Amino acid sequence: MNVKRYHAESMTKAIKMVRDELGNDAVILSSKPIFTGGFLGMFRKRSIEVFAAVDPQIKPAPAVTKQKIKKVPLKATEAVSEDNRQVEALAMQKSEPTHTSIEVMKELEDLKTMIKELERRPDMTYPEPLLPVYQLLVEQGVDQTIQRDVMDQLLKKWSQSHGGLAEEEFSNLVKVELLSQFSNIEDWGFHAGKKYMNIVGPTGVGKTTTLAKAAALCMLKQNKRVAFITTDTYRIAAIDQLKTYAKILNVPIEVAYNLEDFQKAIERFSHYDVVFIDTAGRNFRNADYVRDLQNIIDFSVDMETYLVLSLTSKQKDMDDIYRQFSMIPIKQVIFTKADETSTYGAMVNFTIRNEMGVAYVTNGQNVPDDIEMATPQLLVEMIFGEKNYE
Repeated sequence: MNVKRYHAESMTKAIKMVRDELGNDAVILSSKPIFTGGFLGMFRKRSIEVFAAVDPQIKPAPAVTKQKIKKVPLKATEAVSEDNRQVEALAMQKSEPTHTSIEVMKELEDLKTMIKELERRPDMTYPEPLLPVYQLLVEQGVDQTIQRDVMDQLLKKWSQSHGGLAEEEFSNLVKVELLSQFSNIEDWGFHAGKKYMNIVGPTGVGKTTTLAKAAALCMLKQNKRVAFITTDTYRIAAIDQLKTYAKILNVPIEVAYNLEDFQKAIERFSHYDVVFIDTAGRNFRNADYVRDLQNIIDFSVDMETYLVLSLTSKQKDMDDIYRQFSMIPIKQVIFTKADETSTYGAMVNFTIRNEMGVAYVTNGQNVPDDIEMATPQLLVEMIFGEKNYE
């Protein structure tokens, strides 16, 4: 067995070197990343070390050559049969792969799979002290574009400091770089700029409980007079739930089955500071749901609409929900169920992509507790595990 070691910048180049020297019958025995050079353990160059081998006894199958069959007298049938058998044997040798060739084919397929997997992975060329930050962003599900922006800026400032940042300085620098991604978003936290606060979203995200928490905060911290309107007439339990919250908070409530009921409720609550409107939770993929809202709620009044999204939702679901509700002007989003997940990358991705401010983050069922006013700092703390909602 002829074993050789190769160094290359990437796995693809290493495999090419192996094939050029050892041929297509070579087998990769092992591979691993290695780091060379650098300064004080930083800025080291990453390459691939590969051990490959080939068995010198393996020879390619002999080529099939055309053989001339001698013309013999008709009575010499045995000689003709022997020539035919030789030709058939050569043909079989060509059509049936040997055991060795089958193994080589399997190795090549495995190599192809490995190459494709490596090509899908981002190029981790960051200095070793920066790798934990990169890994955290990956584990949290932060979008690759945001990852790259944060890491490139972090690498630039780390280089300028020649690696001389203290641990606390480095930690603050990381947070500053992630915070900078929110620079285009100005509207953070709930501020009752208009009289009517409309809560929309798909089923199961906790709209009614969130509404009750927001109302309680308005009463306790801003000394506002609040009232409730519910248009969620699809579930009797939903009406009962909001009535229970209304009783606990000692606020009035009206049920609107149609646009006429809604307008009557608005007239009744004309002297209140903030009116919270609860809506039905339906399958967000059904476009009729949003149209139904427009048939019941008068969006032309002094109203702000807040979209409630669960942090347990997939990134694509969040994007689809927002797209479905885009026909209604959405002021901000409210993220719920922060206590039911430990990864918050989808929240960061959604906020930055859509340049959409966040009003609240909720983390449980307790009213009026388990709700926080949202800020960029809060989202960053959640990404870096500095907020414990368990």
